[in-house]
Amino acid sequence: MERRQLEYFVGIVEHGGFSAAARALHVAQPSLSRSIGKLEHELEVTLFHRVGRTAVLSAAGEALADRARLVLRDLDALRAAARSLGEGVAGRVEIAATSSSGLEPVTGVIAELRERHPGITVSTTSALSAVEVVAMVLQGRCEAGVCGSAERPAGRGIVAHHLRDEEFLLVVPPGTLSDAGPSVRREVLHGMRFVLPAPATAVRTLFDLLSGSVGGMTVAAEVGDRSMVLPMVLRGIGAGLMPDGWADLARRAGAGVHHFDPPERLPQWLVHRTDVITAAARAFVDATLAGSAH
Repeated sequence: MERRQLEYFVGIVEHGGFSAAARALHVAQPSLSRSIGKLEHELEVTLFHRVGRTAVLSAAGEALADRARLVLRDLDALRAAARSLGEGVAGRVEIAATSSSGLEPVTGVIAELRERHPGITVSTTSALSAVEVVAMVLQGRCEAGVCGSAERPAGRGIVAHHLRDEEFLLVVPPGTLSDAGPSVRREVLHGMRFVLPAPATAVRTLFDLLSGSVGGMTVAAEVGDRSMVLPMVLRGIGAGLMPDGWADLARRAGAGVHHFDPPERLPQWLVHRTDVITAAARAFVDATLAGSAH
Protein backbone atom coordinates (compact mmCIF):
# COMPACT_ATOMS: atom_id res chain seq x y z
CA MET A 1 0.00 0.00 0.00
CA GLU A 2 1.31 3.45 -0.95
CA ARG A 3 0.61 6.86 0.49
CA ARG A 4 -0.50 8.01 -2.95
CA GLN A 5 -3.26 5.39 -3.01
CA LEU A 6 -4.67 6.68 0.27
CA GLU A 7 -4.45 10.27 -0.94
CA TYR A 8 -6.39 9.33 -4.06
CA PHE A 9 -8.99 7.45 -2.01
CA VAL A 10 -9.53 10.38 0.38
CA GLY A 11 -9.53 12.79 -2.55
CA ILE A 12 -12.37 10.92 -4.26
CA VAL A 13 -14.37 10.89 -1.01
CA GLU A 14 -13.88 14.61 -0.35
CA HIS A 15 -14.40 15.80 -3.94
CA GLY A 16 -17.39 13.59 -4.60
CA GLY A 17 -16.16 11.46 -7.47
CA PHE A 18 -13.31 10.28 -9.67
CA SER A 19 -13.49 13.11 -12.22
CA ALA A 20 -13.54 15.91 -9.64
CA ALA A 21 -10.75 14.25 -7.64
CA ALA A 22 -8.60 13.81 -10.74
CA ARG A 23 -8.92 17.53 -11.50
CA ALA A 24 -8.20 18.57 -7.90
CA LEU A 25 -5.23 16.21 -7.55
CA HIS A 26 -3.84 17.02 -11.03
CA VAL A 27 -3.74 13.39 -12.08
CA ALA A 28 -5.14 11.62 -15.13
CA GLN A 29 -8.40 9.86 -14.32
CA PRO A 30 -7.27 6.48 -15.74
CA SER A 31 -4.24 6.59 -13.40
CA LEU A 32 -6.52 7.43 -10.49
CA SER A 33 -8.84 4.55 -11.32
CA ARG A 34 -5.96 2.08 -11.64
CA SER A 35 -4.55 3.18 -8.29
CA ILE A 36 -7.89 2.70 -6.54
CA GLY A 37 -8.35 -0.67 -8.22
CA LYS A 38 -4.96 -1.75 -6.91
CA LEU A 39 -5.84 -0.52 -3.42
CA GLU A 40 -9.12 -2.44 -3.48
CA HIS A 41 -7.23 -5.56 -4.55
CA GLU A 42 -4.69 -5.18 -1.74
CA LEU A 43 -7.37 -4.56 0.90
CA GLU A 44 -9.65 -7.23 -0.58
CA VAL A 45 -12.70 -4.96 -0.35
CA THR A 46 -14.74 -2.84 -2.74
CA LEU A 47 -14.37 0.84 -1.81
CA PHE A 48 -16.74 2.29 -4.39
CA HIS A 49 -19.79 1.07 -6.24
CA ARG A 50 -19.78 2.28 -9.86
CA VAL A 51 -23.31 3.37 -10.79
CA GLY A 52 -23.14 4.57 -14.37
CA ARG A 53 -20.56 7.38 -14.32
CA THR A 54 -21.04 7.94 -10.58
CA ALA A 55 -18.95 6.44 -7.77
CA VAL A 56 -20.75 5.76 -4.48
CA LEU A 57 -18.90 4.78 -1.31
CA SER A 58 -19.48 1.17 -0.30
CA ALA A 59 -20.03 0.21 3.33
CA ALA A 60 -16.36 -0.77 3.53
CA GLY A 61 -15.36 2.54 1.94
CA GLU A 62 -17.36 4.49 4.53
CA ALA A 63 -15.75 2.50 7.34
CA LEU A 64 -12.23 3.09 6.02
CA ALA A 65 -12.44 6.75 4.94
CA ASP A 66 -11.82 8.25 8.38
CA ARG A 67 -9.07 5.73 9.09
CA ALA A 68 -7.36 6.63 5.81
CA ARG A 69 -7.37 10.31 6.81
CA LEU A 70 -5.76 9.39 10.13
CA VAL A 71 -3.09 7.25 8.46
CA LEU A 72 -2.18 10.17 6.21
CA ARG A 73 -2.03 12.43 9.25
CA ASP A 74 0.19 9.91 11.04
CA LEU A 75 2.59 9.95 8.10
CA ASP A 76 2.64 13.75 8.18
CA ALA A 77 3.29 13.62 11.92
CA LEU A 78 6.21 11.24 11.39
CA ARG A 79 7.71 13.55 8.80
CA ALA A 80 7.20 16.61 11.02
CA ALA A 81 8.73 14.81 14.02
CA ALA A 82 11.84 13.94 12.02
CA ARG A 83 12.12 17.52 10.80
CA SER A 84 11.63 18.93 14.30
CA LEU A 85 14.69 17.08 15.61
CA GLY A 86 16.87 19.67 13.97
CA GLU A 87 14.53 22.63 13.51
CA GLY A 88 12.20 22.70 16.52
CA VAL A 89 8.47 22.03 16.28
CA ALA A 90 7.29 22.28 12.69
CA GLY A 91 4.46 21.08 10.51
CA ARG A 92 0.87 21.86 9.60
CA VAL A 93 -2.15 21.67 11.88
CA GLU A 94 -5.76 21.76 10.68
CA ILE A 95 -8.16 23.52 13.05
CA ALA A 96 -11.97 23.64 12.87
CA ALA A 97 -13.55 26.75 14.38
CA THR A 98 -16.85 28.54 14.54
CA SER A 99 -16.69 32.19 13.43
CA SER A 100 -16.36 33.79 16.86
CA SER A 101 -13.77 31.24 17.98
CA GLY A 102 -11.87 31.93 14.76
CA LEU A 103 -11.36 35.46 16.08
CA GLU A 104 -10.55 34.54 19.66
CA PRO A 105 -8.81 32.48 20.78
CA VAL A 106 -7.64 31.08 17.43
CA THR A 107 -6.23 34.35 16.07
CA GLY A 108 -4.33 34.98 19.28
CA VAL A 109 -2.94 31.44 19.35
CA ILE A 110 -1.76 31.70 15.74
CA ALA A 111 0.02 34.97 16.58
CA GLU A 112 1.75 33.33 19.54
CA LEU A 113 2.79 30.26 17.52
CA ARG A 114 4.22 32.55 14.84
CA GLU A 115 6.62 33.93 17.44
CA ARG A 116 7.42 30.72 19.32
CA HIS A 117 7.22 28.12 16.53
CA PRO A 118 7.58 29.79 13.12
CA GLY A 119 7.82 26.35 11.50
CA ILE A 120 4.14 25.64 12.29
CA THR A 121 1.46 26.48 9.75
CA VAL A 122 -2.11 26.69 11.09
CA SER A 123 -4.91 26.10 8.61
CA THR A 124 -8.45 26.93 9.80
CA THR A 125 -11.69 25.48 8.50
CA SER A 126 -14.95 27.33 9.21
CA ALA A 127 -17.82 25.50 10.88
CA LEU A 128 -21.37 26.68 11.50
CA SER A 129 -21.83 24.93 14.82
CA ALA A 130 -20.17 22.98 17.62
CA VAL A 131 -21.67 19.78 16.18
CA GLU A 132 -19.86 20.43 12.89
CA VAL A 133 -16.58 21.16 14.69
CA VAL A 134 -16.78 17.87 16.60
CA ALA A 135 -17.65 15.97 13.39
CA MET A 136 -14.58 17.38 11.61
CA VAL A 137 -12.32 16.26 14.47
CA LEU A 138 -13.92 12.82 14.71
CA GLN A 139 -13.60 12.31 10.94
CA GLY A 140 -9.92 13.20 11.02
CA ARG A 141 -10.43 16.23 8.76
CA CYS A 142 -9.05 18.43 11.54
CA GLU A 143 -6.85 17.62 14.52
CA ALA A 144 -8.47 20.10 16.89
CA GLY A 145 -11.38 22.48 17.04
CA VAL A 146 -12.66 25.46 19.01
CA CYS A 147 -16.37 26.16 19.47
CA GLY A 148 -19.08 27.47 21.75
CA SER A 149 -21.57 24.99 23.20
CA ALA A 150 -23.91 24.94 26.17
CA GLU A 151 -23.00 21.28 26.69
CA ARG A 152 -19.50 19.79 26.85
CA PRO A 153 -18.74 18.40 23.35
CA ALA A 154 -18.52 14.62 23.43
CA GLY A 155 -17.60 11.80 21.11
CA ARG A 156 -15.66 8.57 21.15
CA GLY A 157 -11.95 9.29 21.07
CA ILE A 158 -12.07 13.04 21.73
CA VAL A 159 -11.45 15.21 24.78
CA ALA A 160 -12.95 18.66 25.45
CA HIS A 161 -11.33 21.43 27.53
CA HIS A 162 -13.36 24.37 28.84
CA LEU A 163 -11.62 27.58 27.81
CA ARG A 164 -13.87 30.38 29.05
CA ASP A 165 -17.46 31.64 29.00
CA GLU A 166 -17.96 33.63 25.81
CA GLU A 167 -20.29 36.63 26.23
CA PHE A 168 -22.88 37.59 23.61
CA LEU A 169 -23.44 41.29 22.94
CA LEU A 170 -26.11 43.40 21.28
CA VAL A 171 -24.63 45.28 18.29
CA VAL A 172 -26.80 48.02 16.78
CA PRO A 173 -26.55 50.46 13.85
CA PRO A 174 -24.79 53.81 14.54
CA GLY A 175 -27.04 56.21 16.43
CA THR A 176 -29.35 53.47 17.72
CA LEU A 177 -29.88 53.29 21.50
CA SER A 178 -27.63 56.34 21.84
CA ASP A 179 -29.19 57.15 25.23
CA ALA A 180 -28.65 53.66 26.59
CA GLY A 181 -25.71 52.84 28.79
CA PRO A 182 -23.13 50.13 28.21
CA SER A 183 -25.60 47.50 29.47
CA VAL A 184 -29.23 46.93 28.47
CA ARG A 185 -32.05 44.73 29.70
CA ARG A 186 -33.62 42.11 27.47
CA GLU A 187 -36.79 44.19 27.18
CA VAL A 188 -35.04 46.73 24.93
CA LEU A 189 -35.08 44.10 22.16
CA HIS A 190 -38.86 44.30 21.76
CA GLY A 191 -39.71 45.65 18.30
CA MET A 192 -36.14 45.28 16.95
CA ARG A 193 -35.25 43.76 13.58
CA PHE A 194 -32.20 41.51 13.41
CA VAL A 195 -29.58 40.29 10.93
CA LEU A 196 -28.96 36.64 11.79
CA PRO A 197 -26.91 33.65 10.67
CA ALA A 198 -28.65 30.48 9.52
CA PRO A 199 -30.39 28.16 12.02
CA ALA A 200 -28.44 25.62 14.12
CA THR A 201 -25.86 28.22 15.18
CA ALA A 202 -25.30 29.46 18.74
CA VAL A 203 -26.40 32.99 17.80
CA ARG A 204 -29.63 31.74 16.24
CA THR A 205 -30.35 29.66 19.33
CA LEU A 206 -29.87 32.73 21.53
CA PHE A 207 -32.16 34.79 19.27
CA ASP A 208 -34.90 32.15 19.56
CA LEU A 209 -34.50 32.12 23.35
CA LEU A 210 -34.67 35.92 23.62
CA SER A 211 -37.53 36.16 21.15
CA GLY A 212 -39.52 33.64 23.14
CA SER A 213 -39.13 35.62 26.36
CA VAL A 214 -39.31 39.21 25.01
CA GLY A 215 -41.50 38.95 21.92
CA GLY A 216 -41.75 41.40 19.02
CA MET A 217 -38.32 40.50 17.59
CA THR A 218 -38.23 39.91 13.82
CA VAL A 219 -35.67 38.73 11.27
CA ALA A 220 -34.68 41.45 8.78
CA ALA A 221 -32.07 39.34 6.96
CA GLU A 222 -30.58 35.87 7.20
CA VAL A 223 -26.99 35.25 6.05
CA GLY A 224 -24.99 32.12 5.37
CA ASP A 225 -21.67 33.93 5.82
CA ARG A 226 -21.57 35.41 9.31
CA SER A 227 -18.95 37.96 8.28
CA MET A 228 -21.84 39.75 6.53
CA VAL A 229 -23.70 40.46 9.79
CA LEU A 230 -21.63 43.47 10.89
CA PRO A 231 -21.68 45.25 7.47
CA MET A 232 -25.46 44.84 7.39
CA VAL A 233 -25.79 46.19 10.92
CA LEU A 234 -23.68 49.20 9.94
CA ARG A 235 -26.01 49.84 6.96
CA GLY A 236 -28.97 49.96 9.31
CA ILE A 237 -30.64 46.77 8.11
CA GLY A 238 -31.00 45.46 11.64
CA ALA A 239 -29.28 44.73 14.93
CA GLY A 240 -27.02 41.76 15.56
CA LEU A 241 -26.18 39.35 18.37
CA MET A 242 -22.42 38.86 18.35
CA PRO A 243 -19.88 37.03 20.52
CA ASP A 244 -17.48 39.29 22.41
CA GLY A 245 -14.66 38.47 19.98
CA TRP A 246 -16.33 40.91 17.55
CA ALA A 247 -16.65 43.77 20.07
CA ASP A 248 -13.50 45.75 19.21
CA LEU A 249 -14.07 45.46 15.47
CA ALA A 250 -17.71 46.54 15.83
CA ARG A 251 -16.79 49.57 17.95
CA ARG A 252 -14.04 50.67 15.58
CA ALA A 253 -16.52 50.45 12.71
CA GLY A 254 -18.92 52.77 14.54
CA ALA A 255 -21.61 50.34 15.69
CA GLY A 256 -23.19 50.57 19.12
CA VAL A 257 -22.10 47.69 21.37
CA HIS A 258 -24.03 46.81 24.53
CA HIS A 259 -23.74 44.11 27.17
CA PHE A 260 -26.87 42.38 28.42
CA ASP A 261 -27.92 42.73 32.06
CA PRO A 262 -27.79 39.99 33.19
CA PRO A 263 -25.06 38.78 30.78
CA GLU A 264 -25.75 36.18 28.07
CA ARG A 265 -22.89 33.69 28.06
CA LEU A 266 -21.93 30.44 26.34
CA PRO A 267 -19.08 28.08 27.33
CA GLN A 268 -16.23 27.90 24.80
CA TRP A 269 -14.38 24.61 24.27
CA LEU A 270 -11.20 23.21 22.76
CA VAL A 271 -11.64 19.67 21.40
CA HIS A 272 -9.05 17.25 20.03
CA ARG A 273 -8.54 13.54 19.47
CA THR A 274 -7.11 11.42 22.26
CA ASP A 275 -5.11 9.10 20.02
CA VAL A 276 -2.60 10.38 17.48
CA ILE A 277 -1.83 14.08 17.67
CA THR A 278 1.05 15.70 15.82
CA ALA A 279 3.69 17.90 17.43
CA ALA A 280 2.21 20.92 15.65
CA ALA A 281 -1.27 20.12 16.97
CA ARG A 282 0.12 19.60 20.46
CA ALA A 283 1.77 23.03 20.31
CA PHE A 284 -1.57 24.56 19.26
CA VAL A 285 -3.43 22.79 22.08
CA ASP A 286 -0.84 23.80 24.68
CA ALA A 287 -0.85 27.44 23.54
CA THR A 288 -4.66 27.55 23.58
CA LEU A 289 -4.90 26.10 27.08
CA ALA A 290 -2.14 28.39 28.36
CA GLY A 291 -3.99 31.40 26.97
CA SER A 292 -7.24 30.39 28.64
CA ALA A 293 -5.49 30.14 32.00
CA HIS A 294 -4.47 33.83 31.92
